[in-house]
Amino acid sequence: MSSEDNVNALRRLLDEAFTNRNYAVIDEIVSLDCVEHQNGVCGLGPEAVRRSAAGLHASYPDLKLSVEDIAAAGDMVWARVRARGTDTGGVGSRPPSGKTIELDVVTIVRFRDGKMVEHWGVADGLGRLRLVRALPEPQQEPLAA
Repeated sequence: MSSEDNVNALRRLLDEAFTNRNYAVIDEIVSLDCVEHQNGVCGLGPEAVRRSAAGLHASYPDLKLSVEDIAAAGDMVWARVRARGTDTGGVGSRPPSGKTIELDVVTIVRFRDGKMVEHWGVADGLGRLRLVRALPEPQQEPLAA
């Protein structure tokens, strides 16, 4: 598979599974032995990715992901993804805030034979907590002249 094929597969996964809730596409794109390196996501293969998507949809039912930047080389794809949604489901023991979140997620994926075999995801968790008012905004210090 080419780098372009891998980019298209990642875009399809993000669009169809994470934005449009078509979880069946996960089985097409994610290898049975795919390793999730993302903090908070446990397990292997399509089931771990499905649980991740379902968990996000439980917290943010109107979740939309958009690819802002994407690059590929060989079997690796890197993307900066913007996540938008309304916190109506809460996260963990924190009740829902009703606030709209918008934050960036950096996603790195390794493909083998057209299937995702490894995933690393880093979301702006601190920014998300501030957006839903679970943490106070930092005090802005004036820049020194």
